[in-house]
Amino acid sequence: MSKNVQRAKFGSKIGVVLATVGCAVGLGNIWRFPYMLGSNGGAAFLLVYILCILFLGIPVMITEFSIGRHTHKNAAGAFKEMAPGTLWPLLGYNGVLAAFLILGFYSVVSGWTLEYIVQAFTGSLQGKSVTDFATEFEQFSTNPYRPIFWTLLFIAMTHIIIICGVEKGIERASKVMMPLLFFILIVLGIRSVTLDGALDGLKFLFKPDFSKINSSVVLSAMGQAFFSLSIGMGCLITYASYFNKETNLQKTALQVTVLDTFVAVMAGVMIFPAAFSFGITPTAGPELVFITLPNVFGHMPVGWLWSFIFFVLLALAALTSTISLHEVATAYVHEELHFSRKKAAWLVSAGVTVLAILSSLSIGVLREYTIFGLNFFDALDFLTAKIMMPFGGMLVCIFISQRVERSVWVDEITNYGTIRFYFLRTYLFFVKYLAPIAIGLIFLNELGLIELLGKVFK
Repeated sequence: MSKNVQRAKFGSKIGVVLATVGCAVGLGNIWRFPYMLGSNGGAAFLLVYILCILFLGIPVMITEFSIGRHTHKNAAGAFKEMAPGTLWPLLGYNGVLAAFLILGFYSVVSGWTLEYIVQAFTGSLQGKSVTDFATEFEQFSTNPYRPIFWTLLFIAMTHIIIICGVEKGIERASKVMMPLLFFILIVLGIRSVTLDGALDGLKFLFKPDFSKINSSVVLSAMGQAFFSLSIGMGCLITYASYFNKETNLQKTALQVTVLDTFVAVMAGVMIFPAAFSFGITPTAGPELVFITLPNVFGHMPVGWLWSFIFFVLLALAALTSTISLHEVATAYVHEELHFSRKKAAWLVSAGVTVLAILSSLSIGVLREYTIFGLNFFDALDFLTAKIMMPFGGMLVCIFISQRVERSVWVDEITNYGTIRFYFLRTYLFFVKYLAPIAIGLIFLNELGLIELLGKVFK
């Protein structure tokens, strides 16, 4: 075992932005956001989502950035340094564990994208009905071998990038993948809005019906905002620990948020005009990507090409996220347990492989074995997305506002007084009061307690 002597850093400003955007952008933007928007009133949800990003997402992101950059430590090590001898380091362990567990099921969905890339390229997605797609997806996802093969391949791709290091691996890959992802999104968006009947899809996306805004839409939008920005899982703290002292945390948070939101909105531009053009319901759930959209592309001229480009886009988004999740766990093992980076990466990849295999099999041959009524795949999703992430995000805000001296994080945010922070009091109010309360409501809503209370007092 070897101790780390000089910690790695991102090598350029553009590398910082693209790598951190890659950390935030993922299946949550292109897979989860469209079906969340479609099932929560379209433009009304988008409006609330953007407000949540601006007034909650950015302040919490800056907060996580300040913790990571101040300590230059992994997610667990950061809290150990800032609050030694207390229980606060458990918050860091929560982030590391959440990232590791998310990889356990996220890698499975990521592997599915590779299967569909091959099917699209070979023309296997052409000439089929929605029923055919649904049946074939069911047969594929429950197969004990094929999904695991693609999952292992995706884990291997992630592993290779991680062992190359921060600058030569993560940053270099982000400089290639993120511009390519933006380009593909724009191409698919342009193709979608040029279809007959696309205007109805754009109206659904951008013309809000304010009567659809209710407490459920607001809570769903807040939850999606935090999920999309990767808040509460240690990713932002870990990546910020690779920032240098000249990095402008305010500007970086704004750039990352704008680009992350751009990807989510462009995913809507890509999906809803096409769906309306072919009479597909916009309220389709998680199956929107793997069942509904292949049917949409199948009706287009040269449909196999559009399907292929779309699933390449989905795979790129998934890979940028699996890299950041893997890095959270790898950095922890590397720095806290003092393994070499390569050994740490191998250990994390091995653990993720076990979780991913169990997750994949739980959809098929192991579906009868459940945890509180959920298969292993859904149990990991529930534990991380509905408990660990909102709980972690809420406690980060409480930690920075109650436990850390104000001068410490103000120095980080202003680069020791060299950068003006015009909204310091507003930021303090949001982080100290508004964000914890909002995240607490998300937490209760995700657990179903708000709905339960509503029924009790109805």
